[in-house]
Amino acid sequence: MAVSFTIFQPMKFSDIIGQEPLKQRLRRTVADNRVSHAQLFLGPEGSGKLAMALAYAQYINCRHRTPDDSCGECPSCKKYSKLIHPDLHFIYPINKTKEFESKKTVFSTDFIVSWREFLLQNNYYVSLPDWFEKIGIEKKQGLINAEEADIINRTLAYKAYEAEYKVMIIWMVEKMNATSANKLLKNLEEPPDKTLFLLISENQDQIISTVLSRAQLVKFMQLKDSEVQHALESKHEVTPADAAKIARIADGNYTVALMLAGKTGSGTISLEAERERFIIFREWMRRCFTIATNLKDYDKLQETIPLLLGDGSREKQKDMLAYGLHMFRVCLQYNLGNHHLVKLDGEELEFVKNFSRFIHPQNIENFDEEFNRAIFHIERNANALIVLTDLSHLIARILKIPAMPQTKKV
Repeated sequence: MAVSFTIFQPMKFSDIIGQEPLKQRLRRTVADNRVSHAQLFLGPEGSGKLAMALAYAQYINCRHRTPDDSCGECPSCKKYSKLIHPDLHFIYPINKTKEFESKKTVFSTDFIVSWREFLLQNNYYVSLPDWFEKIGIEKKQGLINAEEADIINRTLAYKAYEAEYKVMIIWMVEKMNATSANKLLKNLEEPPDKTLFLLISENQDQIISTVLSRAQLVKFMQLKDSEVQHALESKHEVTPADAAKIARIADGNYTVALMLAGKTGSGTISLEAERERFIIFREWMRRCFTIATNLKDYDKLQETIPLLLGDGSREKQKDMLAYGLHMFRVCLQYNLGNHHLVKLDGEELEFVKNFSRFIHPQNIENFDEEFNRAIFHIERNANALIVLTDLSHLIARILKIPAMPQTKKV
């Protein structure tokens, strides 16, 4: 399927999928001249947080904005469309790559060309694993280090070049460590005049508490399947049948939907790749279930774990674990009789029907705790083979936890 690229397209409110209440709220802050200097855009991947931050910043600095949107045509909007406005700044997780191996420290500015390409090629709906793949940090963890905080403070100390507001967008602020966060606190509390911090996050629990307490929360909801389907049909000419199938698989994640439709530059997700991930997970669960009753099948489990390790990318390993958590929750819904909430078909639905008998209220918290613990350890560079082997044994034990008999309603 051919990939289509969006080049130099202004990001207006009208271009963002769903989130109408948030658009109204943000427009009202500008109309009432009550723009909070630090705002945290929090929500799941693919809900449009980064796209909304850019639309909001563009709207604030547009020279001919209307009550509903930016004009898209003024000099400010045109510079925003190319992500080259001198008063628009970005910070994002990075690490050393082969290109910058000789540098003592790398900064977001070292990757700004790649960052602009990344956003434009992916319609501003992007994911962290795809960013790491774009810049080639391979098996390293992306971070926002203390030196970046120094850059932020120096940059914002200068007056705006031409816009009303200087805008600092910090993407995935949860990747900021304690040292960098502490250096940023003074500016978050008392920023220079007409300075706007837009912090973007997918995990509130991982944000440094001192940063979290200093930003106004703007919470994004997961997109509806109908919104994703309509956007694919109207904006990308996907057939209604394909759009409906993609929307169901994407489950409210427009970033994934665009990849599945072949409409972004990442190409890291496809319908075939999604099916392969399901097959690996299904095989893993089968092996865990087998050793729960017969330890002689342990060797077969050891043949499956390398499939979970993949190419060694920690982000992809975490993604597989997150997928596992999702499938457990889907199975729980089916077990509880909420079949209408299970948006699967074919092999996946058949698997859920069979496996859901073993996923119930008495063990779902155990699965949730152990999978999140595994994600935590992989994030901190634990040996993934050991983590996943240990997790497999824990899964086998948790599967043995009996379900409580359901009481009949009188």
